[in-house]
Parts: sequence; C-alpha cells; structure tokens
Amino acid sequence: MWLQTVLLPLLRLYLCGMKVLFYQMFNGSFTLPVLPKQNGRVAIVTGGTRGMGYETARHLAGLGMHVVIAGNEREEGAAAVRKIQEEGVDGKVEFVFVDLTSLKSVRQFAQKFTERGLPLHVLVNNAGTMMVPERRTEDGFEFHFMLNYLGHFLLTRLLLAALQRAGRPGRCSRVINMSSATHYAGEVHMEDLNRRVCYSSHGAYAQSKLALVLFTYHLQELLAAGGLPVTVNAVDPGMVDTALYDNLWSLAQALKRPVAKILFRTPAEGASISVYAAAASELEGVGACYLYNGLRTQSSLSSYDPALQARLWEKSCELVGLQGGLPGPVGLQA
Repeated sequence: MWLQTVLLPLLRLYLCGMKVLFYQMFNGSFTLPVLPKQNGRVAIVTGGTRGMGYETARHLAGLGMHVVIAGNEREEGAAAVRKIQEEGVDGKVEFVFVDLTSLKSVRQFAQKFTERGLPLHVLVNNAGTMMVPERRTEDGFEFHFMLNYLGHFLLTRLLLAALQRAGRPGRCSRVINMSSATHYAGEVHMEDLNRRVCYSSHGAYAQSKLALVLFTYHLQELLAAGGLPVTVNAVDPGMVDTALYDNLWSLAQALKRPVAKILFRTPAEGASISVYAAAASELEGVGACYLYNGLRTQSSLSSYDPALQARLWEKSCELVGLQGGLPGPVGLQA
C-alpha cells in the first residue's frame, strides 16, 4: 500500500519535473505577442497577490482590464493593488477577499460579485498550493483537492451566469484553469478523493492538477453543447520560481535553489501563458485546449477519458451541493 500510494506518486512527480527542466534547458520561455487592448472588460484572478497571479493581474490591468484580485491575504492584496496602480496601468485593479478552502467563503465572494452587477469576461483560476503536509479544510476536504480544484470548481460554477451574460458570439468570455505538468503523474481516486486511506502530498497535488484538466474539458463540452459564449482552457506555466516550492523538504529546497536560478521560469514568464489565454485574438472561440509554452499540447491520456470527466463532474457537484445543470437558454444536464 505504501509503495503504491506514497513512493510511486513521488517518483512520478519528480520524473515529470525532470522532463520539464530538460525541456526548459533547451527551449526559451514563451514570449507574448502583441495583445489587443482589453478596455471595458472585467477579469477575476485568484491568488493574484504574488507570483504568477500577481504578474497575470498586472499585465491584464496594463491591457486596460478592470482586474479583481481574489485572495485570502488582505495586506498582501492591498500591497499588490498599490504596486500595480503605481505603474500607471490603463485599467483598474482592486482586491476582494476569498478563502478558496472554504465553501462558505467562495459562495460569499460569488454572491457579492454578482450583486455588484459587473460583467465578467475573464476568470483566471490561478491560486494553488503544493506538497503541504496532510491537512483538512473546515469542510473536511483534503487541502490540495479543495484549494487547487474544488474551490475553483465551485467559484466557476457560481460565476458561469455572469460569464455567459458578458460573452457573445465572436467575443466569448474565457475561463483559464492553472494546471501543471504534474497532472501527467496524477491519478484521480474517485473512491478516495480526500486521500484518507494513505496520504501522499505528491499524489494529492498531482490529482488536483489532473482534476482541473478533466474539469476544463467536460465544462467546455457542456458549454459548447448549449451554445453558450464561454470558453475554457487549461494552461501549464512550466517550472516557475515561486513560493509554491516553500513546502519542499529541506534537502530538496537546497538542491532546488541553484537549479531554479538557471532553469526555472520567472513568475512573469510563467504568467505569460495565462495572459495569452485570457486575451489573445487567435484563441477567440477556442476551448478545451491544454496550453504550454504558447502551444496547444496534448495533456495526459486519462484527461481525455469522457467517463472519468463525467464522474468527477457529478461527484464535484455533489460535494459542493450543486446540480449538474448549467445556466443558459438550454438546460444542460451533466
């Protein structure tokens, strides 16, 4: 049991990391093309107070968007807003509190946003954590599963009506889910999503990132079937030097530092794929893509399994207390 649930996920995850580093050793980071101005459009960026989320928010505000940074650190949020504003960006930026590890907090955030009557053109599900010791949320969910996936699942579902209202044919609203190469090492344990049988932080993290890709593809299928003007894509930033690695073991931390200086992407470089997915003209109306280094890339074989996509969707709806239907003129059912 320990070999299968702890050691194998660890080895698979580090093998994925080595493959990414090998790629980054010989390939430069993705350079953003010139993007069209986004004046009048509204975006929400989760985890936008630092790292890639901050860089995503900063760039979108620079394109003229009204950016809502959603996060759980009020002081960091206020500092991020000040810093972006000091750059003299064309758009507006603000911070709104949300704790993605709490179903109640996510619902409160979505309700408050909806009550403001703002349109919503872009939702960047960026916030995440990696390899934290075993921990449960206030709702009883495994921490990676809740923060990386289920909180964003609920947030997206609750904001779909706003996204639909803001979109139109030829100018769709967009949802961007931040996955990672570790999803290739992921397995979704439908009978033990909370990893109660035998915990592995590596396995839990990889599962959460695979869940995001499965969610991306299934949601896009439902949206397309209903003719709704919203697209959903998953993005992979590569290996980026951010605070996500703070939870590594001490030895791994020491080994990571010199490698990161040479081979890791900067947060701005990592964020470029999210910004591209949010604003690029060539992605208008395009969904169900896995974007890496500016290219549409094949995700894992299991991520394309329609039965697994549907099962995860149904289970996720059950866990957050929602039915499978989507808002819109067509009452879609999962």
